[in-house]
Amino acid sequence: MRRIVAYAITSLDGSVDDPNRLFPAEVDPDEPHPPTFDDVLVEQESALIGRQDAVLLGRRTYDAWARYWPTSDVQPFADFINGVRKHVVTSTPLDVPWDGAEAVTGPVADVVRDLTARPGRDIGVHGSIELARSLLAEDLVDELHLAVAPVLDPEGRRLFDGLPQLRRLTLVRSTPTPTGALWLVYRPR
Repeated sequence: MRRIVAYAITSLDGSVDDPNRLFPAEVDPDEPHPPTFDDVLVEQESALIGRQDAVLLGRRTYDAWARYWPTSDVQPFADFINGVRKHVVTSTPLDVPWDGAEAVTGPVADVVRDLTARPGRDIGVHGSIELARSLLAEDLVDELHLAVAPVLDPEGRRLFDGLPQLRRLTLVRSTPTPTGALWLVYRPR
Protein backbone atom coordinates (compact mmCIF):
# COMPACT_ATOMS: atom_id res chain seq x y z
CA MET A 1 0.00 0.00 0.00
CA ARG A 2 1.21 3.49 -0.83
CA ARG A 3 2.17 5.92 1.91
CA ILE A 4 1.31 9.58 2.43
CA VAL A 5 4.56 11.46 3.10
CA ALA A 6 4.31 15.11 4.16
CA TYR A 7 7.28 17.43 3.73
CA ALA A 8 7.70 20.97 5.04
CA ILE A 9 10.47 23.52 5.23
CA THR A 10 10.25 25.14 8.65
CA SER A 11 11.96 27.43 11.12
CA LEU A 12 12.80 26.12 14.59
CA ASP A 13 9.62 27.70 15.91
CA GLY A 14 7.45 26.16 13.20
CA SER A 15 6.96 28.91 10.61
CA VAL A 16 6.27 27.26 7.26
CA ASP A 17 4.87 30.10 5.15
CA ASP A 18 7.89 31.44 3.26
CA PRO A 19 10.79 29.04 2.66
CA ASN A 20 12.72 31.87 0.95
CA ARG A 21 12.90 33.64 4.32
CA LEU A 22 14.40 30.47 5.79
CA PHE A 23 16.68 29.37 2.94
CA PRO A 24 17.19 32.42 0.70
CA ALA A 25 18.48 31.89 -2.82
CA GLU A 26 20.69 34.96 -2.69
CA VAL A 27 22.11 36.35 0.53
CA ASP A 28 23.86 39.61 1.36
CA PRO A 29 27.06 38.43 3.09
CA ASP A 30 26.99 41.49 5.38
CA GLU A 31 23.55 40.62 6.78
CA PRO A 32 22.75 37.85 9.27
CA HIS A 33 20.96 35.05 7.48
CA PRO A 34 19.89 31.44 7.73
CA PRO A 35 21.80 28.88 5.64
CA THR A 36 21.21 28.22 2.01
CA PHE A 37 19.73 24.89 0.94
CA ASP A 38 23.04 23.04 1.26
CA ASP A 39 24.24 19.80 -0.35
CA VAL A 40 22.95 17.60 2.50
CA LEU A 41 19.46 19.10 2.30
CA VAL A 42 19.46 18.71 -1.48
CA GLU A 43 20.54 15.08 -1.06
CA GLN A 44 17.75 14.42 1.46
CA GLU A 45 15.13 16.11 -0.71
CA SER A 46 16.32 14.18 -3.77
CA ALA A 47 15.98 10.87 -1.91
CA LEU A 48 12.51 11.86 -0.67
CA ILE A 49 11.13 12.80 -4.08
CA GLY A 50 12.85 9.81 -5.65
CA ARG A 51 10.44 7.57 -3.70
CA GLN A 52 7.33 9.45 -4.88
CA ASP A 53 5.34 9.09 -8.08
CA ALA A 54 2.44 11.37 -7.12
CA VAL A 55 1.68 14.40 -4.98
CA LEU A 56 -1.37 15.76 -3.19
CA LEU A 57 -1.68 19.53 -3.41
CA GLY A 58 -4.08 22.02 -1.92
CA ARG A 59 -5.81 24.39 -4.30
CA ARG A 60 -3.93 27.57 -3.33
CA THR A 61 -0.58 25.83 -3.61
CA TYR A 62 -1.59 24.42 -6.99
CA ASP A 63 -2.63 27.83 -8.31
CA ALA A 64 0.68 29.41 -7.24
CA TRP A 65 2.89 26.51 -8.27
CA ALA A 66 1.22 25.99 -11.67
CA ARG A 67 2.36 29.50 -12.57
CA TYR A 68 5.90 29.11 -11.19
CA TRP A 69 7.25 25.56 -11.55
CA PRO A 70 6.61 24.86 -15.26
CA THR A 71 9.27 27.46 -16.17
CA SER A 72 11.56 26.98 -13.15
CA ASP A 73 14.99 25.41 -13.29
CA VAL A 74 15.38 25.03 -9.51
CA GLN A 75 16.58 21.46 -9.23
CA PRO A 76 15.95 18.76 -8.28
CA PHE A 77 12.38 19.81 -7.46
CA ALA A 78 11.46 21.40 -10.81
CA ASP A 79 11.91 18.21 -12.82
CA PHE A 80 10.13 16.20 -10.15
CA ILE A 81 7.06 18.41 -9.68
CA ASN A 82 6.65 19.03 -13.41
CA GLY A 83 6.81 15.32 -14.23
CA VAL A 84 4.84 13.80 -11.36
CA ARG A 85 1.08 13.11 -11.18
CA LYS A 86 -0.57 15.95 -9.23
CA HIS A 87 -3.84 15.32 -7.36
CA VAL A 88 -5.33 18.68 -6.38
CA VAL A 89 -7.84 18.66 -3.53
CA THR A 90 -10.47 21.17 -4.63
CA SER A 91 -14.17 21.60 -5.14
CA THR A 92 -13.79 23.66 -8.32
CA PRO A 93 -12.26 23.02 -11.75
CA LEU A 94 -8.56 23.85 -12.21
CA ASP A 95 -8.20 27.18 -14.02
CA VAL A 96 -4.48 27.00 -14.74
CA PRO A 97 -3.39 23.98 -16.80
CA TRP A 98 -0.33 21.98 -15.67
CA ASP A 99 0.75 18.64 -17.11
CA GLY A 100 -0.24 15.70 -14.94
CA ALA A 101 -2.71 17.63 -12.76
CA GLU A 102 -6.21 16.47 -11.90
CA ALA A 103 -8.79 17.82 -9.48
CA VAL A 104 -9.96 15.42 -6.77
CA THR A 105 -12.99 16.10 -4.61
CA GLY A 106 -14.58 14.71 -1.51
CA PRO A 107 -13.61 14.26 2.11
CA VAL A 108 -9.82 14.14 2.43
CA ALA A 109 -9.93 10.71 4.13
CA ASP A 110 -11.81 9.29 1.13
CA VAL A 111 -9.37 10.89 -1.33
CA VAL A 112 -6.41 9.42 0.58
CA ARG A 113 -8.02 5.99 0.84
CA ASP A 114 -8.65 5.95 -2.92
CA LEU A 115 -5.13 7.13 -3.86
CA THR A 116 -3.28 4.83 -1.46
CA ALA A 117 -5.26 1.81 -2.71
CA ARG A 118 -3.89 2.32 -6.23
CA PRO A 119 -0.57 0.76 -7.23
CA GLY A 120 2.46 3.00 -7.05
CA ARG A 121 5.07 4.56 -4.81
CA ASP A 122 4.78 7.15 -2.04
CA ILE A 123 2.45 10.14 -2.43
CA GLY A 124 4.04 13.42 -1.34
CA VAL A 125 2.42 16.42 0.27
CA HIS A 126 4.60 19.45 -0.49
CA GLY A 127 3.67 22.98 0.54
CA SER A 128 -0.12 22.88 0.95
CA ILE A 129 -0.07 23.76 4.65
CA GLU A 130 -3.83 23.60 5.21
CA LEU A 131 -4.03 20.23 3.45
CA ALA A 132 -1.08 18.92 5.49
CA ARG A 133 -2.81 20.13 8.67
CA SER A 134 -6.00 18.31 7.67
CA LEU A 135 -4.09 15.11 6.94
CA LEU A 136 -2.23 15.33 10.27
CA ALA A 137 -5.46 16.05 12.16
CA GLU A 138 -7.10 12.95 10.67
CA ASP A 139 -3.99 10.82 11.29
CA LEU A 140 -3.52 10.23 7.54
CA VAL A 141 0.22 11.00 7.33
CA ASP A 142 2.45 7.92 7.31
CA GLU A 143 5.73 9.84 7.45
CA LEU A 144 6.66 13.47 8.12
CA HIS A 145 9.87 15.05 6.78
CA LEU A 146 10.95 18.44 8.09
CA ALA A 147 13.81 20.56 6.76
CA VAL A 148 14.46 22.73 9.82
CA ALA A 149 16.37 25.99 9.42
CA PRO A 150 18.26 27.28 12.47
CA VAL A 151 16.22 30.48 12.66
CA LEU A 152 13.30 31.78 14.67
CA ASP A 153 10.64 33.39 12.51
CA PRO A 154 7.73 35.22 14.15
CA GLU A 155 5.88 35.50 10.84
CA GLY A 156 3.65 33.04 9.07
CA ARG A 157 1.49 30.03 9.68
CA ARG A 158 2.53 27.10 11.83
CA LEU A 159 2.15 23.57 10.48
CA PHE A 160 0.82 22.13 13.71
CA ASP A 161 -1.63 24.87 14.74
CA GLY A 162 -5.14 23.60 15.32
CA LEU A 163 -4.43 19.91 15.80
CA PRO A 164 -7.37 18.46 17.70
CA GLN A 165 -5.30 16.34 20.07
CA LEU A 166 -1.82 15.33 21.16
CA ARG A 167 0.05 13.31 18.52
CA ARG A 168 3.01 11.15 19.47
CA LEU A 169 5.64 10.60 16.81
CA THR A 170 8.68 8.37 16.56
CA LEU A 171 11.92 9.88 15.30
CA VAL A 172 13.16 7.73 12.42
CA ARG A 173 16.18 9.81 11.42
CA SER A 174 17.87 13.10 12.18
CA THR A 175 20.45 14.42 9.73
CA PRO A 176 22.40 17.60 10.58
CA THR A 177 23.79 19.67 7.72
CA PRO A 178 27.01 21.70 7.40
CA THR A 179 25.05 24.97 7.54
CA GLY A 180 23.27 24.14 10.80
CA ALA A 181 19.94 22.89 9.46
CA LEU A 182 18.36 19.54 10.31
CA TRP A 183 16.47 17.03 8.21
CA LEU A 184 14.05 15.22 10.54
CA VAL A 185 11.94 12.18 9.68
CA TYR A 186 9.05 11.09 11.94
CA ARG A 187 6.38 8.42 11.81
CA PRO A 188 3.22 8.27 13.90
CA ARG A 189 3.29 5.85 16.84
